[in-house]
Amino acid sequence: MDDETPSEMVLPLVVRLEKAEPPQRTDALETAARAVLALLADPRTTEGEWSAAVRRWEAGRIRKVVRRARGAGWSRALALPGLTVTVRSAEVRVFPPVPLDGWPPDLARLQVGGTELEDATPPPPPDPANPTLWVNPGLTMTAGKAMAQVGHGAQLLWWATGDADRDRWLADGLEVSVRTASGPQWGRLLGAGLPTVRDGGLTELEPGSLTVVGQPGTNRSPRP
Repeated sequence: MDDETPSEMVLPLVVRLEKAEPPQRTDALETAARAVLALLADPRTTEGEWSAAVRRWEAGRIRKVVRRARGAGWSRALALPGLTVTVRSAEVRVFPPVPLDGWPPDLARLQVGGTELEDATPPPPPDPANPTLWVNPGLTMTAGKAMAQVGHGAQLLWWATGDADRDRWLADGLEVSVRTASGPQWGRLLGAGLPTVRDGGLTELEPGSLTVVGQPGTNRSPRP
């Protein structure tokens, strides 16, 4: 890369993936989405020491990279500045954005790609009072890819939410559900003018694939 060309910024997320007790897929997706929301709402992002890196990242493609860790690797990840979010069986740690070619060594050494998780039982219907991120039923994604996509969806929905609704969302603990839509439902969601993630096609999917639609809860509405 040319010395005068700044490296693309990426948002690192690390999912804890112990061999004996891997998280449920839906839990991991919801935790990743909530971790992104937690970082966006954190004072260190809005006006503190992470703000410059976040602004630079937000000015680009808001790229997210999910890696997995267990044992000592997870412990090393916990020692770096970031936020850890736990939802049921899943733990995800999110870190302030870093240059694509400048990952902290303890994160760069972690595995990326090929993360596969399953749900032991189908998740229940989402609570309509809370925001829901709907995943395209026609796409096949690894868990790591899907975690990044719902992270994008959560971010777009956050950006589309007014200050009063953001405050209520924060008061509710940034609750967010992730579910796979049915075919007919997906069509309706795409036609509803809701925040929609269009994948850049860097991994797994064709460029321009529509992956996630963010639907506000019944007590919130996106900004016009």
